[in-house]
Amino acid sequence: MTSPLALGLPTAVGDPALPSRVRIYEVGPRDGLQAEQAVVPVEVKAELVRRLVAAGLTSVELTSFVSPKRVPQLADARELVERADLDSGVGHPVLVPNARGLNDALAAGVREIAVFASVTESFSRANMGASRAEVAAAQAAVTREALAAGVGVRGYLSMVFGDPWEGPAPVAEVVSASIALMETGVSSISLGDTIGVATPGHVRSVIRALVNAGIEVERIALHAHDTYGQALANVYAALLEGVTEFDASVGGVGGCPFALSATGNLATEDLVWMLTGLGVKTGVDLEALTATSAWLAGHLGKPAASRVATALSHY
Repeated sequence: MTSPLALGLPTAVGDPALPSRVRIYEVGPRDGLQAEQAVVPVEVKAELVRRLVAAGLTSVELTSFVSPKRVPQLADARELVERADLDSGVGHPVLVPNARGLNDALAAGVREIAVFASVTESFSRANMGASRAEVAAAQAAVTREALAAGVGVRGYLSMVFGDPWEGPAPVAEVVSASIALMETGVSSISLGDTIGVATPGHVRSVIRALVNAGIEVERIALHAHDTYGQALANVYAALLEGVTEFDASVGGVGGCPFALSATGNLATEDLVWMLTGLGVKTGVDLEALTATSAWLAGHLGKPAASRVATALSHY
């Protein structure tokens, strides 16, 4: 009998202290490819989405309806949405920065969107060219209109653990920004370690503070970056606090084009490998996912940042 290790799978050892199943929110087609210098053809993006869905991912963020002058890599947003199977039962959200983006997304037939806010003033101005208060008001209006149209809304919160201009983010500021975002009506909030400076104790303290403030842990997700090699450790810390939703990008593609120190999205296959070893179910086929990572790396002309993809390429 072939051993799990020979098949490229970890030995599963469960822990009753951890959730039995988690949901992976795949951000590669949007958050990953928006940070690439080269513009990836829409045909390749559509095939990437198809492969990710075939690998078992149930939430695949497609794109962002943002100004093509600001993010030319996503100028094909409407065409990509038109190529996606919105009736497949798989969630295909898009990021919407403002009212115009929402109108374009609704016209394209989108059924789920994501909105975002920042804990810090500096990143709000760098990312959106507006103050936190201005962004919050615009985001609240977008959320209200989307919900009125029957469209689900997820919230992103950036710079939760630190900011390249302002330094560490006070937990009290994170709590107030999170509550403000939740009160607009978003279904959940994704805590963004935008520049990858979080460590496990920090992650646990923020999650506990949010739960103590009345935000259900079931409505909290973690968006980890691996800039300092802490992403998986931070995921484990969040698991211990009961978090069951994690953002990740196939091949570890992407970062944030508006925060130059933001590199290294957590690779989806690295996340799946660890969760498999912990006995936590994801519903994702690791072999198919790793093959997709290798396929995408070929189109990008560079090796995947994923440790798992690199290791399994030798089998």
